[in-house]
Amino acid sequence: MIRPELMAIFKRYSEVLTGLGVALFGLWALQARDSFFQALAALVVAAGLGIALIGWRRLRFARAGLAPGVVQIVEGQISYFGPEEGGFLALRDLVELHLIDHGASWLLIAPEGERLEIPVAAKGAEALFDAFASLPGLRIQALIDALEEPAPPPARALWLHPARAARHLRLH
Repeated sequence: MIRPELMAIFKRYSEVLTGLGVALFGLWALQARDSFFQALAALVVAAGLGIALIGWRRLRFARAGLAPGVVQIVEGQISYFGPEEGGFLALRDLVELHLIDHGASWLLIAPEGERLEIPVAAKGAEALFDAFASLPGLRIQALIDALEEPAPPPARALWLHPARAARHLRLH
């Protein structure tokens, strides 16, 4: 029987450990004498390291703690159900992404000015990683760096839709 604390650690790091396991298998497979299988093993190593890197970024994106509310993403729609407020916004309608409240909440803005605030530590908020990764031009590393900043500013714009950003640059 595995201790619950150890299981929690394995669960938290499962994607990273899986990627490293695949990479180790690829390294073992590099012992093959045939160049075709060696090339295939090198691809397996690269895929495993890629899986581990994505897992590491997701791990750094997820916030510990308990914030109120639940986040769901279904068919491109981000929904937040909070104790006092909430709402939903289609990912394709998102034009601005901000980190507000000294890094405690996401602010999503739609073209008509609709706003959706989501605590970064809300249940299910880790699913926002994949949603945000699909935004054109968004650098995930910049997003993670903003989350991990020791003294975050009160508000920070992290992403503007490329068409909106171009329009903003022409105005200034």
